[in-house]
Amino acid sequence: MVRHKMKFALTSVVVAVVAVVFLIGAASGEKGKEPVSSYAPVVIKESFATIMDRMKSEKPKIMARQMELLKNRYDLSDRKAKDVTMTKGKAVQEGTRAKLAAGLTWEKLGAMSPEDIKAKGLWPAGFLPLPHPNHPEGGMLFPKYHIEEIKKQEGRDLTRYDLDFDLPDHFLPEFPPPVFLTTRPDLGDVSQGKLITIMNYFELFNGVLNPKQLEGLRLLVTPFPQQQFNQTDDRRSELASRGVTCFDCHVNGHTNASTHLVGDIRPQEFRHRLDTPPLRGVNIQRLFGSQRALKSVEDFTEFEQRAAYFDGDPVIATKKGVNILERGSQVHFMAEFQALLDFPPAPKLNIFGKLDPKKATDSEKRGQELFFGKAECAHCHAAPYYTDNSMHNLRTERFFKPQMVNGRMANQDGPIKTFPLRGIKDSPPYLHDGRLLTLEDTVEFFNLVQGLNLNAQEKQDLVAFMRVL
Repeated sequence: MVRHKMKFALTSVVVAVVAVVFLIGAASGEKGKEPVSSYAPVVIKESFATIMDRMKSEKPKIMARQMELLKNRYDLSDRKAKDVTMTKGKAVQEGTRAKLAAGLTWEKLGAMSPEDIKAKGLWPAGFLPLPHPNHPEGGMLFPKYHIEEIKKQEGRDLTRYDLDFDLPDHFLPEFPPPVFLTTRPDLGDVSQGKLITIMNYFELFNGVLNPKQLEGLRLLVTPFPQQQFNQTDDRRSELASRGVTCFDCHVNGHTNASTHLVGDIRPQEFRHRLDTPPLRGVNIQRLFGSQRALKSVEDFTEFEQRAAYFDGDPVIATKKGVNILERGSQVHFMAEFQALLDFPPAPKLNIFGKLDPKKATDSEKRGQELFFGKAECAHCHAAPYYTDNSMHNLRTERFFKPQMVNGRMANQDGPIKTFPLRGIKDSPPYLHDGRLLTLEDTVEFFNLVQGLNLNAQEKQDLVAFMRVL
């Protein structure tokens, strides 16, 4: 009897233990998989040499997969628009580059309902969210020409041993971009055609800026530790790194189309790729950050190095060397300089941001009429700066089924910020993740999203108008 009771008690304990293990496993996800967590691992259990060797060996396969994705989505050829350049002279790419299914035309697609496009799987792959070159890994990635110039000037290497930037150079902004100041429009391009760095900022701006602004610019070009570029074993540079600067992405207060993943979404596959937006015109903007939770350029400046630099993870930031900015004597100075960054000149626009009819072509005039009329662009992009300082949800999920693309769960974009269109030809690629390579792609995208049914001539006229903004 006693043995029977003991056997029963032991059996009960075993059942209880199995039940607990099962519940823990169920809560953690499928058997054998790591549990989903909001946190990155703090303790790295591999040596740096082992991590680097493994990631270097995986790099060719990862980059080949990403380049195959781009080639399947887009026409990546170098097709320059005739007589159209960016402010300093780099050719603007022309033509719709997103590819369609065989036998389909943009006119046929535009005549279909979102439900039909979704059911038949005809939404262009180039209009799906664009994944990071290695989405499960993520992190800041810089174009090769920027890496080379920083090495030349500073001896600081922004090369990642595990990844390269993916988009071809001819789809990126001109480099280095010109700098125009709201306080000194008489000077024109105050960068003198140079990339502004810690090595030359003083000689370029001493006597042009006041002492506060000059100190703010110094901080904007000073490298500080970042998730992939730091002194720890959990970095993606071969040598211990001083870090990155604000102007490594926002080159000369503009952009070089550097990319990384937004820090405010989890899990990893739902994080959006980010195409670095220009800082030009931040003085007239009121929403900042991926989810626009930051309401001033001061907020953006203060928290960018705490959040975006470290994938939105303050635990990792502490480990890798977060730079805590002081609000009164650093954040304010940096923000004051950023607020001086002006849009490039637009000689065909009048003081209200509309076309001067004496200077505009017939196509540009028709484009402006469409912009403020049939195409409904001005609902969000109001003159003179062509933004409404708001957020809008385009609900692109109406057109396609959720799908995993190279580690990125393509589903909903959610609300996105209305970026200013002033100087838009200077800042390709377009949309928040850079999925639209040209202005023609952008017009086709919004023609479908808004159900506009624009004809071919109307699309050309809209592009012509946006090129002169």
